[in-house]
Amino acid sequence: MARHAIERKVKWSTAGAYLASSGLLGVLGAVQDNTRILAPLPDSISPLVLALVPALVTLAAGWKADHTPRPDLGRDG
Repeated sequence: MARHAIERKVKWSTAGAYLASSGLLGVLGAVQDNTRILAPLPDSISPLVLALVPALVTLAAGWKADHTPRPDLGRDG
């Protein structure tokens, strides 16, 4: 079984998830304690909105990163 390099998209998504979960969640925790910022949202929705932020960072990092070239897969790969 051949070993292949990890694609850039996977690396950037992983980095985005790490940064979002480590640093950004601390900021989001402070935002959650500040009731004025989340006041327009119903109490049942605000945790879902806060949980979406790290997911969106991960999505954006993976979307923006280029694919790793894979000449071994041929033209259609």
